Amino acid sequence: MDERTRRLRDVCEPIGANVYFAPEAHERYRALGMNGASGYFCSRSASMGQLDGWTVAATFGVFSPNVVVPAVAAGWAVTDRASVLRARYDGATASLRRLLVQPDEAHIRRAVERLQRGLEVAHHAGHPIFSGLKSLPWPDEPLGQLWRCCDMVREHRGDSHIAVWTRAGIAPVEIQLMEELRRHIPLKTYSRTRGYTDEEMDAALEGMRRKGWVEGDALSEEGRRLRDEIENDTDAMEVNIVEAIGADFTPLIDILRRWAVTIVKAGIAGGGYPGDINELGGMATRSWS
Repeated sequence: MDERTRRLRDVCEPIGANVYFAPEAHERYRALGMNGASGYFCSRSASMGQLDGWTVAATFGVFSPNVVVPAVAAGWAVTDRASVLRARYDGATASLRRLLVQPDEAHIRRAVERLQRGLEVAHHAGHPIFSGLKSLPWPDEPLGQLWRCCDMVREHRGDSHIAVWTRAGIAPVEIQLMEELRRHIPLKTYSRTRGYTDEEMDAALEGMRRKGWVEGDALSEEGRRLRDEIENDTDAMEVNIVEAIGADFTPLIDILRRWAVTIVKAGIAGGGYPGDINELGGMATRSWS
């Protein structure tokens, strides 16, 4: 494992993914006629084009097509890609301005320069969402540049993660359930938000028991080893990014962590990214699953 890649993920995640919890973004999606599910699937996938639901389900990886396909169809029935991209950007930056309250622009510019240095060497092959973001015009304002960089870091690791667990022969519902068991989340709760039924989850758990990944309602030793290997292999696909940042890595993390902690604290109170701050002041955030 290269812990630097996880540290980068942890501090970029709340900054990049706050858009999914920002009321400023949801208000803009509703103004376009979209509901919560349509707003999420269409806005996150819009960088790649105005895609059909099956393609979105494939690139996002962990969601049931039974949820994705109708939500995407409903979204594109009422709006278009350009409008959604504008709403996403405006909502994300408006929320960050509210949460960070005039962050030092010099710090933002330094963070952006260092993140861009890493993103310039990030592999595009097999990374569709990251590549979609890379294709978009670069924002003019520094805060928008910061958000775009963190979004790209997040989606690059997400694309890498999907490549690893699919290569390992793990099904989407299985990787979701493994994550619940790994993090001691109440079983079948987080996975239900991804559109899976109790019947689908029960069948998946039974299959995972037959494979030796699960014993009772806990990961077996083999299951823990497999899940750890997936995360380690994901780390390996991100190493070139942190290597390109070089000696500026630790100062970059220090800058980003302050903003990430502020966003998560706001999320605990409502209106920001809902993560957890661990005892060391670092971030313990949701997995890519």
